[in-house]
Amino acid sequence: VQLQAYGGGLVQAGGSLRLSCAASGRTFSAYGVGWFRQAPGKEREFVAAISWNGGGKSYTDSMKGRFTISRDNAKNTAYLQMSSLKPEDTAVYYCAVERDRRYWGSKDLLEYEYWGQGTQVTVSS
Repeated sequence: VQLQAYGGGLVQAGGSLRLSCAASGRTFSAYGVGWFRQAPGKEREFVAAISWNGGGKSYTDSMKGRFTISRDNAKNTAYLQMSSLKPEDTAVYYCAVERDRRYWGSKDLLEYEYWGQGTQVTVSS
């Protein structure tokens, strides 16, 4: 499967962005999807995950209430709606598809088999 993340950009603190992750290839709709981010000099960290049908969602505590993950399987696309952005949200954001269709919501990078190329989000103060 190929993933393409897009929608990043430069936004002022307090602003919003919606990231998209377009998938092609394998049956996208059968697998959980995760969003991760990596700031300069830091490790890649879990942001949010969604189950194959969108019925299950999980977030890192610091992003609850500000970020919303969703998906549209008819369009083979997952989304990350980000609001109330802070300068510390500045990072490259990646989407990924889980390795095992039986599970979803892992925070472990190794549980994800396919990765998008990342999209830069920069939040100015």
